Amino acid sequence: MNAILPVDLSQTCFQEGFWYRRFKLVKEVILPYQWRVLNDPEISHAVQNLKIAAGETTGSFKGRPFQDSDVAKWLEAASYVLALERDPKVEEMSNEAVRLFLKVQREDGYLDTYFIINGLEKRWTNLRDMHELYVAGHFIEAAIAYFKATGDRKVLDAACKLANCIERTFGPENEKLKGYDGHPEIELALVKLYRCVKNERYLHLARFFVEERGKKPHFFDEEARLRGEEEPYGPWGGKFTYEYCQAHVPVREQRKAVGHAVRAMYLYCAMADLAVELGDRELADVCQALWKNVTQCQMYLTGGLGSSAFGEAFTFDYDLPNDTAYAEVCASIGLIFWAHRMLSLDLHSKYADVMERALYNSVLSGMSLKGTEYFYTTPLEVWPEACKHRYDRKHILPSRQRWFTCACCPPNLSRLIASLLQYVYSITSDGIWTHLYVSSKAEIKLLNRNINIYQETSYPWEGSVKITVEPFEPLEFNLCLRIPEWCKQYKVEVESDKDKTYRAEMRQGYLCIKKLWYPNDLVRLVLVMPVERIRANPLLRAAAGRVALQRGPLVFCLEEVDNGPLLPDVVLPKESCLEAEFDKDLLGGVVVISGEAKRSIFFPDEPLYTSEAHPFRSFRFKAVPYFAWGNRGSGEMLVWIREV
Repeated sequence: MNAILPVDLSQTCFQEGFWYRRFKLVKEVILPYQWRVLNDPEISHAVQNLKIAAGETTGSFKGRPFQDSDVAKWLEAASYVLALERDPKVEEMSNEAVRLFLKVQREDGYLDTYFIINGLEKRWTNLRDMHELYVAGHFIEAAIAYFKATGDRKVLDAACKLANCIERTFGPENEKLKGYDGHPEIELALVKLYRCVKNERYLHLARFFVEERGKKPHFFDEEARLRGEEEPYGPWGGKFTYEYCQAHVPVREQRKAVGHAVRAMYLYCAMADLAVELGDRELADVCQALWKNVTQCQMYLTGGLGSSAFGEAFTFDYDLPNDTAYAEVCASIGLIFWAHRMLSLDLHSKYADVMERALYNSVLSGMSLKGTEYFYTTPLEVWPEACKHRYDRKHILPSRQRWFTCACCPPNLSRLIASLLQYVYSITSDGIWTHLYVSSKAEIKLLNRNINIYQETSYPWEGSVKITVEPFEPLEFNLCLRIPEWCKQYKVEVESDKDKTYRAEMRQGYLCIKKLWYPNDLVRLVLVMPVERIRANPLLRAAAGRVALQRGPLVFCLEEVDNGPLLPDVVLPKESCLEAEFDKDLLGGVVVISGEAKRSIFFPDEPLYTSEAHPFRSFRFKAVPYFAWGNRGSGEMLVWIREV
């Protein structure tokens, strides 16, 4: 396969704009807030567990068995911040996290506070539920990020020591365990470690874990028998199934996404990584088949994944209910990780389109505008009264929470936002491919020459992007710009004081501009952003007869605070003119969509059922970006609107 390379985060920086404001929020507000929570034994207990395991205090382990991963993800986020901007407070906090991890690690490399506190003799005896390898994977990812940000190798050495401990325990050799974790993560982490230190043993171990999954006899059955369990049960309250952790069949036989959505995303990330590193065409084809199933049959308009609260899981094609949607934030983050890896397999805009959809909608909705409250699930319709009284909606929270007992999402959001610039570009032998439009600077090496690329944009509010190309000396190459699938009209202009001639052609959803580039050459791209009514495939029953409003990459929704209660009664006439306007005073400054809609006229004392049609009255509705809902108190919310 042709090499398709990302741009290293250290070679980038944000410029003032939409994402820089959120990066600053992570650095100045979110990381300190999350560190305080992680240190609070009454809320998280995660840092307290590390201190107990390190012998710095006494007590018992508290929280989920995989609680260490919350600290590891936080450390990874902090490391990404330090890679972009030095900050003494972030550095102090991250150094303390590193100190604790290193003090906890055992001589043989093992690192997991649950088993260090509760008894090392129990380690590696319940991979199905306890997630030691999941925890290890997150520590390895954090260690790599910290090393790249600071140049301090001690934590990277600790990650290698941990990986060596795992390799001594697992593998195809007779004396080793033929197992894998219930929650994929170690696999992609080992590929990252291989890329960092160039030790092929880590790549082979990642391949072993991926290839072993789904083989028969099932490892978890034997593991359960050794624990004395007659029937294996999963940690989520229902009978354990191998579909739940994507181990029902070997990965090369999988064509449909099943089970826990986050686990699926992390597994698919590792499969795509291995397909790239090993040049494995069969594994790449499996990834593409799974991609098609996920994005064409099992993905919400917002980029949410996993429609069922039971098992936090995929169910079946086109089963995408709005008001009971689970759509965990971590699943959408995992979708972005996977999309980025798919771009390393196949430079097609469809992967970046989904990456953008999930980023601006489901993922960003997981965090309040203040940065200190979070959603775990991202439904497309909310009725707060039903959330209080209906068991099947107990997972739907009409207001963001300050933390969770299972707090995977908050630090996951931090690490994604802090590392966002590594998703903007890919490099091939003949060009620079632009996937996301973010005000930023990148220093790129192409054809052994250095090039600076600057983006200036008000995206996602406007579709105008100014790109300045600054090669250190004149250089011919392709600058490829993604034309999003939502964009039906665009305009591009190339400005140069030296040479205005260029050739442009569409290649897999990218407009590739080839020319001899000189310093200060400009490209002005205008992506026309009309308000669109989006309609679903008729097989998607939950959206039948309804439309959703979208402008550019943003999905919009109705909120009770703007439109009153009983939002499902709102009807949008087909002839209604829809207007978009930026409101600088609303929700920190957002585009608002408005227009004429209708709703029923009725009276509270009317009979429950009647043969008479209700008359309608007109009113002017207001829709706000989906990511910003829930920042003005608890109330109804609706994405899919009835259309007549």
